[in-house]
Amino acid sequence: MRKLIFLLSFFTVLTAIIIACNNESKEPGTATPGKEDSTKAVIARGDYLVNNVAVCMVCHSERDHTKFAMPVKPGTEGGGPSYAFGQNMGVPGEITPPNITPFKLKDWSDDDIIKAITQGVNKKGDTLFPLMPFHNYSRMAKDDIQAVVAYLRTLKSIEKADVPRKLAMPIAMFGPLPANTLDQNKRPDPSDKVKYGEYLVTFASCSDCHTPMTPQGAPDFSKAFSGGFRFKSDFVDVTTANITPDSSTGIGSWSEEVFLAKFKTNLEGTEKGIDPGKLNTEMPWANYAKMSQEDLKAIYAYLRTLPPVKNKVEKWPTK
Repeated sequence: MRKLIFLLSFFTVLTAIIIACNNESKEPGTATPGKEDSTKAVIARGDYLVNNVAVCMVCHSERDHTKFAMPVKPGTEGGGPSYAFGQNMGVPGEITPPNITPFKLKDWSDDDIIKAITQGVNKKGDTLFPLMPFHNYSRMAKDDIQAVVAYLRTLKSIEKADVPRKLAMPIAMFGPLPANTLDQNKRPDPSDKVKYGEYLVTFASCSDCHTPMTPQGAPDFSKAFSGGFRFKSDFVDVTTANITPDSSTGIGSWSEEVFLAKFKTNLEGTEKGIDPGKLNTEMPWANYAKMSQEDLKAIYAYLRTLPPVKNKVEKWPTK
């Protein structure tokens, strides 16, 4: 019996010594597998939000205007487009979205980037034009915004200078900046499809393109999501669709299956050659179509709750 107790004690001490030696042999600062996995998960979430929900790269990269839906040109992600946004995007002047790769953001802290994304104020203290939908991003959960920042840090650095903006009126005329409420913002539980769908629709800024403008050039919120915003440029002349549940002019007659199929069909067709400016679209199908089926179902569920607005839209205007 004493021999057995001695052997058990011996092996217990030996095991403790081996574990201690293994721990001491690790290099200082070595991340544990759990931490590494967590970091990868955050970056993956940021990748998904940047490329498939907020579609940041559609504005902050060059696009191939010879293909349907004008997908982002590989290798230009985040470096800024090769052209300015003007009246076709509701801009009273010209704005070229800036470079958001590490070349531009290397001296920006995470808080600097978050402030620009959610409050529309850059590192220099300049107010951004609301073409950047910071009013929408200010409503997002803090961990999702942090995931976006983590992903932006991983982009290939592109050495490209920003183009100064040219506006015909003071930026202050476009309304107050949103308050910083990130610490209070909560991401809805995905099981609540309507609430989570609203969250995704806000992150995707769907209403910004799918809401018509008043004669004075401001969004007509009385007809929110009813389409009618016209994109007209050298590359495309198209009017956005009515996505309210109106049965005759919107998507009221669409089943969930039809809604999902619309995205799948356009994903498969994004590489078609097309004549610039003819039967093309600003809708970045190649990005949105890669959203998860569950997220698309949540968006559909939320859109079904919107007030139906009768607004017949001519997709490709003739005048």
